[in-house]
Amino acid sequence: MGCFFSRRRKPAQGGQQQPQGTGQDAVAGEQTAPQYSWDLRAKIDPKDYTFSGLKNETVGRLPGKVAGQQFVIQDCEDCKIYIFDHSATITIDDCVNCQIFLGPVKGSVFFRDCKDCKCVVACQQFRTRDCRKLEVFLCCATQPIIESSTGMKFGCFQYYYPELALQFKDAGLSIFNNIWSDIHDFTPGENNWGLLPETAVVEDYVPLPSSEELKAVRVSNDAAKSIIPITRGQRQKNSDESCLTVFFAGDYTTANARKLIDEMTSKGFQLVQTKEVLMKAEDAHRVFQQSALEFIPLLEKGPVVALEFNGDGAVEQCQSTINEVFSGTKVFVSEGKASASQDVDNFYNFAEMQMGM
Repeated sequence: MGCFFSRRRKPAQGGQQQPQGTGQDAVAGEQTAPQYSWDLRAKIDPKDYTFSGLKNETVGRLPGKVAGQQFVIQDCEDCKIYIFDHSATITIDDCVNCQIFLGPVKGSVFFRDCKDCKCVVACQQFRTRDCRKLEVFLCCATQPIIESSTGMKFGCFQYYYPELALQFKDAGLSIFNNIWSDIHDFTPGENNWGLLPETAVVEDYVPLPSSEELKAVRVSNDAAKSIIPITRGQRQKNSDESCLTVFFAGDYTTANARKLIDEMTSKGFQLVQTKEVLMKAEDAHRVFQQSALEFIPLLEKGPVVALEFNGDGAVEQCQSTINEVFSGTKVFVSEGKASASQDVDNFYNFAEMQMGM
């Protein structure tokens, strides 16, 4: 029996096969096999997206070499591992005394049964289980989770290389959504985690790559160049005075926010937290109160970027800087010291509800 796509030729009279045609006749007589979309996809070799069983090695992937695929790191010891690209998810199992950099991960990063590792990680979700003594410079869009893990230390992600900003976008991550220090411990009752010193320097934990291939990435560990704004997170504030500043969507929103951060931190004020989130008209009344009607039309243009600064005189200095540097830009700034703390609480309570935290 012929298959569905086969064609049976009728023999010529006398039992002889009719001769095949040539040229257009031959082409017309041939039955071409159909092509499907899955036949056209590039073949994925899992080995290209796995580091396994390595010891005393420096390995990595250059920008463009992972391109959103899943990655697995397992059974590595005394290794330096660098993933300079964005990925879908990454699992790290049974690694000991490794130094690991992971570029932006669209989904989850999951450490299991690892110990004595130092890491720089950017992801949507961060989880550990059965780990011991991990020191992590983290950017995480959702609450980091640890389970059955001890000796965990966390700091704010600080890293730069030229392709990193675009990789964050490809992974669907905002550089302003980073709650690195808001750890949820599924094994309460013990002191399982803490924060790295404020003076901690990435280079002392995960040094720059030494191999000639990976040096080409042009990495900088200079905190001032970090693609992620460095925030205090859950550390105790130095002052009772905080100021909320909100930039509305536009061509220069990110640049303006970064400029204000530079201006304020250079004057000794501390950046506590940042957030990028969509707002609706009904949200404006809750957050901006008497100024809501002025800002409602701007909310339709896209997400807002909010910054919280802390320090004595933060409100006055922030208002002064906005007037001097951003005079032509619509910006919400806390209007006075008395209402500033309430403005901060109103916005971040709204943002947590909006983002499902």
